[in-house]
Amino acid sequence: MINKIHELDLLGLKCPLPVLRANKKLKEFNKNEVVHILVNDPAAPEDFKTFCETKKYKLISTKKNADHTIITIKT
Repeated sequence: MINKIHELDLLGLKCPLPVLRANKKLKEFNKNEVVHILVNDPAAPEDFKTFCETKKYKLISTKKNADHTIITIKT
């Protein structure tokens, strides 16, 4: 069951800041909450894949748009 959906705007931040900021913010959420993370750092999708594996979050999807990527994670 999904409790809540959040959006975290990390546009304009470069590696490693998107993952560091997300890590800090995700600690505030309850288990099974979904977070859409907006990034435009080309390294972010791979960084978040590794981050999710390490932190035991579920990487739901990575959707690349024209000028940014939306990474969806379930806590």
